[in-house]
Amino acid sequence: MAAESTPLALPVLPLDDEVVLPGMVVPLDLSDSEVRAAVEAAQAAAASAPGKPRVLLVPRIDGTYAGTGVLGTVEQVGRLADGDPGALIRGRSRVRIGAGTTGPGAALWVEGARIEETVPDPSPSSQLRSNRGYPNPGQVGELVTEYKALATAWLRKRGAWQVVDRVQAIDDVAALADNSGYSPFLTTEQKVALLETADPVARLKLATQQLRDHLAEQEVAESIAKDVQDGVDKQQREFLLRRQLEAVRRELRELNGEDGKDSAEESDDYRARVEAADLPEKVREAALKEVDKLERSSDQSPEGSWIRTWLDTVLEMPWNERTDDSAAGHDIRGARAVLDAEHAGLEDVKERITEYLAVRKRRAERGLGVVGGRRGGAVLALVGPPGVGKTSLGESVAHAMGRKFVRVALGGVRDEAEIRGHRRTYVGALPGRIVRAVKEAGSMNPVVLLDEIDKVGSDFRGDPSAALLEVLDPAQNHTFRDHYLEVELDLSDVVFLATANVLEAIPEALADRMEIVRLDGYTEDEKVVIARDHLLPRQLERAGLAADEVGLDDGALRRLAGEYTREAGVRTLERTVARLLRKVAAQHELGERELPFTVTEGDLRGLIGRPHHVPESAQDPAERRTAVPGVATGLAVTGAGGDVLYVEASLADPETGAAGLTLTGQLGDVMKESAQIALSFLRSHGAELELPVGDLKERGAHIHFPAGAVPKDGPSAGVTMTTALASLLSGRLVRTDVAMTGEVSLTGRVLPVGGVKQKLLAAHRAGITTVIIPKRNEPDLDDVPAEVLDGLDVHAVTDVRQVLELALAPAADGAVPEVPVAA
Repeated sequence: MAAESTPLALPVLPLDDEVVLPGMVVPLDLSDSEVRAAVEAAQAAAASAPGKPRVLLVPRIDGTYAGTGVLGTVEQVGRLADGDPGALIRGRSRVRIGAGTTGPGAALWVEGARIEETVPDPSPSSQLRSNRGYPNPGQVGELVTEYKALATAWLRKRGAWQVVDRVQAIDDVAALADNSGYSPFLTTEQKVALLETADPVARLKLATQQLRDHLAEQEVAESIAKDVQDGVDKQQREFLLRRQLEAVRRELRELNGEDGKDSAEESDDYRARVEAADLPEKVREAALKEVDKLERSSDQSPEGSWIRTWLDTVLEMPWNERTDDSAAGHDIRGARAVLDAEHAGLEDVKERITEYLAVRKRRAERGLGVVGGRRGGAVLALVGPPGVGKTSLGESVAHAMGRKFVRVALGGVRDEAEIRGHRRTYVGALPGRIVRAVKEAGSMNPVVLLDEIDKVGSDFRGDPSAALLEVLDPAQNHTFRDHYLEVELDLSDVVFLATANVLEAIPEALADRMEIVRLDGYTEDEKVVIARDHLLPRQLERAGLAADEVGLDDGALRRLAGEYTREAGVRTLERTVARLLRKVAAQHELGERELPFTVTEGDLRGLIGRPHHVPESAQDPAERRTAVPGVATGLAVTGAGGDVLYVEASLADPETGAAGLTLTGQLGDVMKESAQIALSFLRSHGAELELPVGDLKERGAHIHFPAGAVPKDGPSAGVTMTTALASLLSGRLVRTDVAMTGEVSLTGRVLPVGGVKQKLLAAHRAGITTVIIPKRNEPDLDDVPAEVLDGLDVHAVTDVRQVLELALAPAADGAVPEVPVAA
């Protein structure tokens, strides 16, 4: 607590932007007229009164005096360290400034009242005083301890150990609080706040808070300074080490007689390379901007390595390099001969490539090589089952055109950046696969094979098929922009060949940008030619055999293609040929067989076992699937090409089975609906067809598709299910040599379906001789090879009644139909 005493008359000694607290001893320069006038006035007043001269030390901030000052005594007058006159003044106590008065000398005199301070002491009545508003001595002791601890921590950081001992020796609360006036980090406003706080405990709290805030700020500042210093030291060390490394490399180059370049010479080298390179104008401007950035960047900056990598990529791109098509590409007959020599069959794609070359030749002759900024590229999609030669066909196309060939595998690609590249802001960024393919080819008009385009996926990283839209769009790809290059790249002269197994797996927008060419598989004759001219020579070389040591006659190859394999392509056929040759080579090494040796049809079983795909027509009539009523042969299309599909039907015992339709064989919704339609048609037209349809009302029908592990769907088995149910009800067998396909309606109409070519190829491979197709699918017969059509008796029908008439064998005279019963 504080109280005021008797007024005093004192000369004012103003302190500009300075504060002196009680207990402080400060030197003052007497060169200042106001300071000298105050000291002289105090000395004059002390001459007539006992004691030391007294002055009133008052802070003056921006010309305004504070309301509280400090009574100070002039301890000594003399010379300061720099030789100027000065006075040593000690602060004694706080004074409340009053009105002005008169006094000796030229100084300003004022009246003031000394402020008496009271500090609580630990006495028996301390609790009573605390309850009356006095602070608890225990709390005061904790505050004193905290302040001393903070002050000691700060002083130790500055190495002021003597001052630490002096602070620890102060026990008076007021003196301890006023001692903070020596703190150099306090602002004038903070010191004035301490001066005007008369209560010693409150003043000590304020001083403690100020010291605590400063230590916190100092800790943060030291942490920042340490981080900055560490960074500076690291940069300095890195700079020094790099300079040393450059010096060592320079010495090694000089020792070895090599011509080396430093960073500045390297920048000049890039500029010279850019200016000398044959670049498009916009690409040159972008490259020169990057060279300017490289010259401004420091050796330690990571941006320098990014720029150098980008410049290397741009300079390695074949911006104006193109393969000359004048020799190979304009010899249309020669190009067709190359395609025929390297691939048997595949007439559709060969015709399309021949058309492209012919149009390109005529455009070049008429000076129409570039129209509207676009060149004459092509975008083809080769869709077909595995093993038909889609991938190898791309190499043949490049060979026929005399162009470079690059294969880009897209199977399993899920990141959009794989197509369009990464932004250069990413560490380890690279251009996309399209740019890398052009760079690898070394020309702007290569043949790029986009393999397995239907296997492209998508996830959180984007949809690569969406990025392919611009690449494969002839109207846009002349200005393709990769995320890494960020300059336009002309892809309009590139021949893109995409391969796929399933057309439906390609997004509709992407499929719309490509010309679809279907490769539906090979005929048996084509497989024999491929095996003889391509597969056998390749496998002979891999088996270490010569052509004059082992051979296969056409009969053996035909049986391998027809009975040992059943596929649209020739991969399994090639593996079978390889297995056969390995067996012959092993027998020769074991001394069991002499060479040369020609494998005939009769030798196959002894070498590789019995065939796995014997046609139904070659089996015993009693063992055929269609040997009982209710079994019909259908045709289907799978991911591996066309295939033969059997449908089995039976009726449940009226005593054990409920009426209705049961479907098994892992069928899709569309196929289930086709079965319902077939059953409904027979129920409504049974009398017309002379079928006992009453059994369908009383007994449950069961339709089963064998190979139950394979999912099946689609409407094309409608006529097959109808035929199977009609055979079941009539007791008439379905002809073994007949297969069929077509959608059936409730009125019995046979509607068109897809995949007719693949289905006829599959029927031909399976030994079927008669095929029933919808009438509206007759135009599809133009795509079927002539040798296949010559071996098939194709019937185009419009009504189910025609199907039943062709497919069902005549009933024996007087025979009673036997209907199979399902237990």
